[in-house]
Amino acid sequence: MYLKSLTLKGFKSFASATTLKFEPGICAVVGPNGSGKSNVVDALAWVMGEQGAKTLRGGKMEDVIFAGAGDRKPLGRAEVTLTIDNSDGALDIAYSEVSVTRRMFRDGASEYEINGTKARLMDIQELLSDSGIGREMHVIVGQGRLAQILESRPEDRRAFIEEAAGVLKHRRRKEKAQRKLVSMQANLDRLSDLTAELRRQLKPLARQAEAARRAATVQADVRDARLKLAGHRLVELQEALGSAESQARMLLEQVEDVTAQLETATESQVAIEDELELVVPQAEHAQQIWFELSSLVERISATIRIAADRKNSFQETAYTGPDPDELVAKAQRADAEYEELAAQAAIAAERLESIQEQVYQREAIAQEADREHLAQVRAIADRREGVVRLLAQEESVQAQLKAARDEVARHDELLESTLERTHVAQQEVRECVDRINALVLELEPLRDEHIRSVAEAEAAENRLDQLRDEQRALERNVSGLQSRIDTLSQQVGQETVPISEVLDGADCTSIAHYVKPKPGAPAGVDKALSAALGSCAEAVTGSRSLFDVLKAATAIPRTAVVITDPATGVSDWHIDATLPGAAQWLLEHVCVDKAVRSAVYRMLADVVFCSTLDHALAVVTADERLRAVTPAGEIVGHNWAELGQGSRSPVELAAEIDADTAKLAEIQGQLTGLSATLEGAKQTAAESRVAAAGATSALREQEAVLEQLRKDQSRLEAQYYANKKEHERTAQQAVQAELRVAELSESLTQVTDRLARVESDTTDEEPSTQARDEAAAALAQVKAMEMEARLEVRTTEERAEAIRDKGDNLRRQAEHERAAKARHEQANKRRRHQAEVAKVVETCARDLYARTLDATERATANRDELHHQRTGLQTKLSTAKDSVNALRTQLNRLTDTAHNSEIARSQAQVRLEEAQAKLVEQLGVPVADIIRDYSPGPDFDLAEETARLRQAEKDLSALGKVNPLALEEFKALEERYEFLATQLADVEQARKDLTDVIEEVDAKILQLFTDAWHDVAAEFPQVFSTLFPGGEGRLVLTEPESMLTTGIEVEARPPGKKVKRLSLLSGGEKSLTALAMLVAIFRARPSPFYVMDEVEAALDDVNLRRLIALFEQLRKDSQLIVITHQKPTMDVANVLYGVTMRGDGVTRVISQRMTPSS
Repeated sequence: MYLKSLTLKGFKSFASATTLKFEPGICAVVGPNGSGKSNVVDALAWVMGEQGAKTLRGGKMEDVIFAGAGDRKPLGRAEVTLTIDNSDGALDIAYSEVSVTRRMFRDGASEYEINGTKARLMDIQELLSDSGIGREMHVIVGQGRLAQILESRPEDRRAFIEEAAGVLKHRRRKEKAQRKLVSMQANLDRLSDLTAELRRQLKPLARQAEAARRAATVQADVRDARLKLAGHRLVELQEALGSAESQARMLLEQVEDVTAQLETATESQVAIEDELELVVPQAEHAQQIWFELSSLVERISATIRIAADRKNSFQETAYTGPDPDELVAKAQRADAEYEELAAQAAIAAERLESIQEQVYQREAIAQEADREHLAQVRAIADRREGVVRLLAQEESVQAQLKAARDEVARHDELLESTLERTHVAQQEVRECVDRINALVLELEPLRDEHIRSVAEAEAAENRLDQLRDEQRALERNVSGLQSRIDTLSQQVGQETVPISEVLDGADCTSIAHYVKPKPGAPAGVDKALSAALGSCAEAVTGSRSLFDVLKAATAIPRTAVVITDPATGVSDWHIDATLPGAAQWLLEHVCVDKAVRSAVYRMLADVVFCSTLDHALAVVTADERLRAVTPAGEIVGHNWAELGQGSRSPVELAAEIDADTAKLAEIQGQLTGLSATLEGAKQTAAESRVAAAGATSALREQEAVLEQLRKDQSRLEAQYYANKKEHERTAQQAVQAELRVAELSESLTQVTDRLARVESDTTDEEPSTQARDEAAAALAQVKAMEMEARLEVRTTEERAEAIRDKGDNLRRQAEHERAAKARHEQANKRRRHQAEVAKVVETCARDLYARTLDATERATANRDELHHQRTGLQTKLSTAKDSVNALRTQLNRLTDTAHNSEIARSQAQVRLEEAQAKLVEQLGVPVADIIRDYSPGPDFDLAEETARLRQAEKDLSALGKVNPLALEEFKALEERYEFLATQLADVEQARKDLTDVIEEVDAKILQLFTDAWHDVAAEFPQVFSTLFPGGEGRLVLTEPESMLTTGIEVEARPPGKKVKRLSLLSGGEKSLTALAMLVAIFRARPSPFYVMDEVEAALDDVNLRRLIALFEQLRKDSQLIVITHQKPTMDVANVLYGVTMRGDGVTRVISQRMTPSS
């Protein structure tokens, strides 16, 4: 068994998921201080059940969750998974690999898992205790643990050996048995108290039982009387229930009849709906085709407009730039002028050289004369001062001359370098200017494309805004018409409210639903129809059952009723008469439903529709049988008339609603067509916006490139001028250095000459100045001539320099203009081609527009035809739904009545059941027995039985307070007393068994600890002598006579010392002593793995080598995980883990397999 891997997620500094894969042997974890090495040790202790926050170096347990660092936010949970290789079966679990997971959330909640299954902390502790790992965690030696071991009490040191010996599991078993024993003592005390109390209660309860026996006789009379009265009550309730059930059966039959009618009507409605379901998809498909074609028409129209604009916008423009050939001629003239000036400069330079030769000669003569005079003067002075100073001056001048010549050489090299950089920078500036000129010319077509695309996008947006304005206008008209229709519908509803309230769901409908003007009827037919119907214009339609309802109603005005009878027909719908002139029968313009056709035809059989009142009077005068109506609602007959304006009838309102509905449908159709056109305009506008955005983007990209080139030009020019300035400064420095060499050479010559004169001349007379003065005058005259020649050369060179690059610049400009002219001609060609393409596109688009428009018209006709079919079916469906609703209303009314009857029956049933339950509860006799044995006979007297019951109850009251349950309570209490006595004996026996278990566990603990103690005590001297060669150490029991509670003292004497007290040892000796005790425990009771956290930090190299030797011994049987900074410890490791932490505060781990050094 060994640790296979450790996975940390959000634990302390391990913010990211990190997995450490361990190997058998020694695994070393290294890294700088503060990088998170010890967090690995904390994670191992935490996942194995550590509950102490201080042990984990925190203030509270939630501190193990990553708290955030740098840009990393705090996490909400910490999770550690430890995978153990259990192939040797060291753990008592049927898995070759065991994963233990512990998870903690920010709110303090914790979870434990074993192989992914939820577990308890106790489960994990018991699983690990078999391998010698307990809550003391002696296998994990953290920082400060060594000092804690030595400074702890002897009893605390005992815990390490107990844990290694596996005693903790038995100790927990003993503690559990002791807790049970304590709780059992409380139960034993409780049982003793209960049995004593029961003995006290049995005597008075026996007296109450005797009184209960005497009261039983009187209670029998009371019971008999109550049973007879109960039988009488049950018979009454059963008779009431039978009456309610027969009423409910009758109403149920009526409900079944109406339900059958409703099913027939519903089937008709379903048939219409099925037919409508077939037509609706076709109509929607036709609508979709029409919509797509309408949208396509708009897009083609937009394409025609754009193509026409592009065709008409083409205008060929002439090139306005300078002529390239003329620029070339100017360049040639500039070259010739430059050559002429260069020749003049050369002549002036030759003349200057000639004069300079004279100057040099005159200067040489003057200098020679001056030197001669000065040498004579100095020679006199030098003879006076001596030659020592001259020799020192000669050496100094020679050294300065050598340094000056080196400086001249350095400046010559630097001058060549600066000249080359200046030429390179100048060339880069010229290339950048060429690229800028080329890019400026390329921007022109991009600007043209940008302007054109933006204009097209604006035109598309304007078209879209126009269509949206039209859409909003139509939507306002739709809203107005819808409001008017709603208002008229409310008026119709208000007219029928009083009647509908009285009818309360009866099968009735306003006549306005059945009588309407025909589509396309002349204006005013609705008013004429309302006037012709008279009071029947506000009639309701329904079956003859309405007569009874209206006769019984007293709170409504007089109401007309039209009987619906679809089966009844009429032979002739108007009287036999010949109409004069343009008069027409009113029924010719009226659509009447077959349900009321018989009644309405008879009411309107003699009504004629006339355009004017005079015409109407003429008609009724010609035939006295007729009545005539006008579009204004005037009705006349023979010698009578009804004129004036009254309130509008439901028929008139329904006609107005139909007219407005038709107009609404028409506008909605226009709105639908406009939506298709709007959709096409939206697509066109979107495409135009995309094209404009693309052109804008391309233009901006090129402008950005141009701007960058201009910035590069400025940068390169600045670099060029800087290089040029540096070259000029270097040239001046070079000239200064050459002048310095010349001066020093002259000084060296003078010093050498003075030395020679000092040695050769011995006179002290003052020399003559005549020769020097004559030479100086001749030199001044020649220098004046040199100045004039130099001025002429500089003037000529400046003029030549000014026009030197003019020819090249003009030729480059000519090349640029020639390229610009070619691009201009190419742009004209491209625009001409685009105009031709636009013309072809316009022609094709117009042809496609005509064909698409024709297809749209055919699609419109198909859509309208399918829409008409759907509207007809919807009308039929509406009528069928009205019929279904009427039957459903009638069914609901009957259902409500039946429901109320059922409620009455249920109430009777409930009253019967409640009475039965109450009687059964009070009397304890089944209902069937009461009815069979106590039903009232012919001689039953209710008053006599009632009086008998009262007398019996009076006699029972005279007996005083009687406990009717005394007999049962006495028997139950007696049985309970016997039961508790038995339980008391069982508890005493269980207590004895637990005491035996504790004694057995103590014996087991004694055996395990004694064996482990002897083994550890034997190992400690050997380990101590290994760590302290020549030293002595041993472990001593504080109470050898009490092995269950004794502590352990450590005695240690390092070599060369006589002390045995641990407090007198050095830090390293204390660490080694504590390690000796732990290693003795490890060797006496080996554990599968051990964790050492910087235990060798306080050791020198020698002691470290000894400790490593112990590690080598432990590696043979156990796995060691060592946190270390020591290189010798790293050398013996099988695997090396590097732990590091960057600035983000998150720990990262890398691993490397190692070959342990021998």
